[in-house]
Amino acid sequence: MNLDHEHYHKPKNKMPWWKTSFGMAFIFFFVIAGYFLFMEHRAHIGNNWIWLILLACPLIHKFMHGGHGSDNHSDSKDKEKR
Repeated sequence: MNLDHEHYHKPKNKMPWWKTSFGMAFIFFFVIAGYFLFMEHRAHIGNNWIWLILLACPLIHKFMHGGHGSDNHSDSKDKEKR
């Protein structure tokens, strides 16, 4: 069984998107828009904050767990080398 695969590796000198000028401008405008959105709707948020926490649970689960084994192919290669 041949496990040699060609994988795409991103260049080492490429900056992350949030360190580029576009990324910094995007984050800046996103923070400003979030501030004004919060200031306009803080009365609604104050009364319903528990629902916002419950709505955040699926997002936290999706984005904070890191994939749960999406890198299994590298583990199998390490085991075969031993």
